Amino acid sequence: MTVVERVFPPLKRGQLTTLQVNLGYRCNQSCAHCHVNAGPTRTEMMAADLLALIPQILERHGIACLDLTGGAPELHPGFRDLVRQARSRGTAVIDRCNLTILSEPDQEDLAEFLADQGVCITASLPCYSAENVDRQRGDGVFERSISGLRQLNALGYGTGDPNRQLDLVYNPLGPVLPPPQQALEADYKTALAGLGIRFDRLLTLANMPIQRFARQLELNSELQSYQALLEEAHNPDNLESVMCRQLISVDWQGHLYDCDFNQQLGLPCSGELRHLRDLMRLSTVPADQSIHTAQHCFGCTAGAGSSCGGALQG
Repeated sequence: MTVVERVFPPLKRGQLTTLQVNLGYRCNQSCAHCHVNAGPTRTEMMAADLLALIPQILERHGIACLDLTGGAPELHPGFRDLVRQARSRGTAVIDRCNLTILSEPDQEDLAEFLADQGVCITASLPCYSAENVDRQRGDGVFERSISGLRQLNALGYGTGDPNRQLDLVYNPLGPVLPPPQQALEADYKTALAGLGIRFDRLLTLANMPIQRFARQLELNSELQSYQALLEEAHNPDNLESVMCRQLISVDWQGHLYDCDFNQQLGLPCSGELRHLRDLMRLSTVPADQSIHTAQHCFGCTAGAGSSCGGALQG
């Protein structure tokens, strides 16, 4: 029997509000679901001359949010200076933090730095169960994550203060869609309150069938069935809110993509937007530009939807 793939609907770019920058693939963890294949042995890192362009681009285009990711973005030696420059311009900064980085050698003051700068933290915690977290991310990761959350709570994160925003990220453990975000958030808050932990929001993200996760699915003969699940759960109401319509993703070499997933698949932006230097050259970012789509995009529109900001629908 031949499986017929659905064609993802065409998308056009809207107003650019967020620049998402991958500072490099070095990380202190090697997570099973990681779509960038990050880990301790990766050496790719954004060069200083490219890093210096980012604050200028934020100002030139009036970009409201700088979203920093990796790897562990905090391991880039220019991370803190970039944060300071962005915040001094009034740009909101999101740090996609794995929590265990807060207890790494030479990072003992990282939590205090993030709090002083008013950085919003989006922290990975794929479950409130130690067993499930350690199975996905490695032995001892849950305890270290809880320790990191306690550090952040002590600094005022998770209290509803917009300058101390603390969001947690949930990924399913396998080839299934995440459960409803609101109900799971309530479960998380109840479970973590028992450990003395508080946070602001839970963001539920579907696992994308690319890179490391895709290879695991292939080994288990589950890739085709998972892709079919995403396609069958496609909700066209999510198309207006997918992250690629307001976001540009930048890789460690300065190349531009419509989203972080396209970046990992080597699917560049169309038209004139190909590199950070193009954002310096252009006076405006073209709107209504076609977005590069493919089969993995169904991961963002399946069910309640999925984006860097969590589910697209309540």
